[in-house]
Amino acid sequence: MGRLAGFKYREVCRKLRLSGYRFDRPGPGSHEVWRHSQTGRKVTLPRHSKDMAEGTLRA
Repeated sequence: MGRLAGFKYREVCRKLRLSGYRFDRPGPGSHEVWRHSQTGRKVTLPRHSKDMAEGTLRA
């Protein structure tokens, strides 16, 4: 397990909010789209109870 692996959905949401991202809209399936309030950059976040994989967090 790498240093980024093991984060839960709630932890990632909290870190996104602290970084300036806001929930934008529901995405396809069990995903959400978050948008940065200043840059407009988008992040698609999977919403499930398992830990997120390191590759997902790196993307």
